[in-house]
Amino acid sequence: MSQWHEEILPDRLPASPMEIASGWIRQAVNGSTQPNPEAMVLASVDAHGRPSARVVLCRQFVEDPGYLVFFTNYQSRKGRELTGRPEAAAVFHWDLMRRQMRIEGTVVRSPDPESDNYFAGRPWQSQIGAWASRQSEPIASRSTLLERVAETAAQFGRGSAGGDSESADRPEHIPRPPYWGGFRLWIARVELWVEGAGRVHDRAEWRREIERTTGDQFQTGPWTGGRLQP
Repeated sequence: MSQWHEEILPDRLPASPMEIASGWIRQAVNGSTQPNPEAMVLASVDAHGRPSARVVLCRQFVEDPGYLVFFTNYQSRKGRELTGRPEAAAVFHWDLMRRQMRIEGTVVRSPDPESDNYFAGRPWQSQIGAWASRQSEPIASRSTLLERVAETAAQFGRGSAGGDSESADRPEHIPRPPYWGGFRLWIARVELWVEGAGRVHDRAEWRREIERTTGDQFQTGPWTGGRLQP
């Protein structure tokens, strides 16, 4: 039986879940046992209350004051939904670690420097793709998309985004598209789940009030938590 299967949450739950949550993500990333350890299912809702979900990558988890960051095209379906109704839910499921974490909260766009810095560190082929793709919009064919990618690469320099080499024909600079960037999901609820024998899982939740103050900043209240039945 693995160490993960024998694990339980602390008998006396901590006042805040964030240290455990952050530690779980670090262990998943550093353990090299879980494929795509930063992957999470992100759910949003449109103007008519219809939900949609997709897998995105959590690129930063900030324990204090308590938010996570992911990046996308703001004009994509999720970008439009999160802008129109800035609330979201996310789920991490680490199957090999037998752990799950659910998060709910309010979404705001990342500050421009955060989005700029992340975009600058992406492979240049991915940067070209961000300019070439009108994410979530229909397109006639795969070949049409590849043609658009090649045309965009030519506009920015000498490269072809379909190449395998990171350095071959790399354009000197590709700016971040104004419609592409990060979102911060400010965490109002966390649920931690550990698999238990006989499906008697260990499960706990924490909640807090969050209130937007200025720009992308929030004032947060104290956490309250307790165990849940599986």
